[in-house]
Amino acid sequence: MISQSNRLWRFKGVGPTAWFALVYLYLPILILIVLSFNANKVATIWSGFSLDWYARVWDNPNILRAAKNSFIVATGATIVSTTFATMAALAMSAGKFRGQSFVNAMLGLPLLAPEIVTAVATLLFFLAIGLELGMLSVLVAHTVFCIPFAYMPIRARLEGMDPRYKEAAADLYATPWITFWRITFPLLMPGIVSGAMLAFIISLDDFVITFFVAGAGATTLPVYIFGMIRMGITPEVNAISAMMLLVSIAFVLLSWLVGKARQ
Repeated sequence: MISQSNRLWRFKGVGPTAWFALVYLYLPILILIVLSFNANKVATIWSGFSLDWYARVWDNPNILRAAKNSFIVATGATIVSTTFATMAALAMSAGKFRGQSFVNAMLGLPLLAPEIVTAVATLLFFLAIGLELGMLSVLVAHTVFCIPFAYMPIRARLEGMDPRYKEAAADLYATPWITFWRITFPLLMPGIVSGAMLAFIISLDDFVITFFVAGAGATTLPVYIFGMIRMGITPEVNAISAMMLLVSIAFVLLSWLVGKARQ
């Protein structure tokens, strides 16, 4: 939170604008959570507290199948993308080489590219190489767009690492392999964990790219929720969204704890 001693607060209207932004961001989420406990079948008309919609979510095999697909894809994409991101960050920090700035920009470009463009391009690429749309195509697509999200924290961690540790290891005749496993990797672990958690959340919540590249039997939870909303918003949709929000908050909290432990 910004301290009251910050000079920014002296400007007229900054405080109300900040509060308006916070309300605009979090009030819809709060309403969604409240309405997920609504006993009424009409999602927007409150008629009493109930946990029935959460029970229905757990009893719906289609929702559970979609959730299972989401966690399989998110877990697989996180492992593979974090591995590639770690190798890329280590290669970029190993030393200067020609075209390094260009490669670094290319690694971050997917963060700026419109997601719909990435989705269409990925779909066309899969069709061109003859890859059948299904769980594998979703996993490959998620792995690719998760790499930049995992790369950024790992790269930042490497840049903040004291080079004297490696120099000390070299003075003690440690091989590059031993230096990596005994010095670099343990110090890099907080960045790897942060990058992995970020990649997991991005993959778990993705809708646009998944909608384009998912085939039969590869429906993930966001795509399934979109299909339910097309038939009308129910408290069941609110309950699923609230549970996904809970998972996201848990990962953000874990990421914050990892960052705090790193300090």
